[in-house]
Amino acid sequence: MSGFVRLDERQRAPVHLTVDGRRITALEGDTLLVALRVNDEVARQSEFGDGPRAGFCMMGACQDCWVTLADGRRMRACTTVVENDMAVLTRWPEEL
Repeated sequence: MSGFVRLDERQRAPVHLTVDGRRITALEGDTLLVALRVNDEVARQSEFGDGPRAGFCMMGACQDCWVTLADGRRMRACTTVVENDMAVLTRWPEEL
């Protein structure tokens, strides 16, 4: 699944986070969905068995980009700004 390509604003400070235990780098001010897609990650695995989800509406209305943080909180990836050392799960821990 191809991700987003960053065309501009590359001078912002890097932010490091983990997705399903894998370290990725985003830029300060990115939403979590942008960070995932720029790093060729999916937003989540569908709980209905129909494969990876990449986000749909990009404005917090469609429910397609819900992810879980390591502390158990659920977040919409398209409206959540990345934070340093954020730990994100795109599927349930037993699926990793």
